[in-house]
Amino acid sequence: MSVHDTQNPESRDAALTAATDAVRDGKLIVLPTDTVYGIGADAFTPDAVNALLDAKGRGRDVPPPVLVGDHAVLLALATDVPDYVEQLAEEFWPGPLTIILTAQPSLTWDLGETRGTVALRMPDDEIALALLRRTGPLAVSSANRSGKPAALTVLDAATQLGDSVEEYLDGGTARIGTSSTILDATVEPAEIVREGSLTKEQIIAAVGDIFAAPVPEVSEDDADVEGSPEAADDGSLAEGASADGALADGSAADLSAADHSAADGTASDDTAPDGGAPQGDSAGDSPAESSRATPAETTGAAAGAPALDLPSEPDLGRSATTPAEAAVPAVPADLAADDLAADDPAADDLAAGDPVAGDLGADGATPTVADASTTEGGRGEGHAAG
Repeated sequence: MSVHDTQNPESRDAALTAATDAVRDGKLIVLPTDTVYGIGADAFTPDAVNALLDAKGRGRDVPPPVLVGDHAVLLALATDVPDYVEQLAEEFWPGPLTIILTAQPSLTWDLGETRGTVALRMPDDEIALALLRRTGPLAVSSANRSGKPAALTVLDAATQLGDSVEEYLDGGTARIGTSSTILDATVEPAEIVREGSLTKEQIIAAVGDIFAAPVPEVSEDDADVEGSPEAADDGSLAEGASADGALADGSAADLSAADHSAADGTASDDTAPDGGAPQGDSAGDSPAESSRATPAETTGAAAGAPALDLPSEPDLGRSATTPAEAAVPAVPADLAADDLAADDPAADDLAAGDPVAGDLGADGATPTVADASTTEGGRGEGHAAG
């Protein structure tokens, strides 16, 4: 064990040479830093790193940080480095900030159970930086036994570590006297693992609030989906569904009126209360479902003709001589309501907009309740599909 005074310019170079040789031989050294004294070993020599952990009485589950002597080394040792990390390094390196990053997978080192990460720091100490430029990256932890106070002088370190260390560099009392702040940049948002001499407020002032949960961004694909015709169709469908609901209510009222008309022999009026067209969904109604006026009805309505006295449902088979019916063939007496729904040419003609179907619906010749339900049910399915 040797102690070297690095505060004396005449002996400084010899002290640095001795420490460099010890590192290359896989030995341990103690060096001053800006925060506290550290115990160091070659980061790329696994036996030396294990000796460091043994000297501290610490297991492999607590791997040591790595000190570097230049900003550029950060990108050589870490990958997937967030932009704000480079800004932090520019602002606080050299200084009391240790940053946990994803380690380069190609590195042949064994720092312990790092889970693919590495904690990097560039110390703000002249002796430490001069040594790191000679040795390269060093695995360095505080120069004390695990659970004991960090060493602020070389004597504190030697008292705790003794002969386990080959060379001690005496740089006087540590300037800051408090451990570095450790920031984990491998998670989002970033987290402070250990509070040290650098405050959270200082970090936020330098790079913004990296500790706040990020606001989800809408990608271009999501924006296209939200503004796409399909999205508009969904909105239209929702509006249409409301209209369908209103139409369904109106249809229920029409059925009730139709039943009433069938009972008292009077026709229902399909016109709106204000004299406008009947309310309906032109996009969803089929020709057979839409209320259409024949020329005869138009003439009668213009002349203010009274409601026609149509025959009741059982009399559909007899010849009904209304003005509108006179212009079209009469419905055969044996054409039952169920036949209208069957795969029959006559039914197809009616569904395709045959004048008979139009006259029956427009003039108020009311089908049976079963027929009305089938018609309105078909309309409801059409709206749902649209």
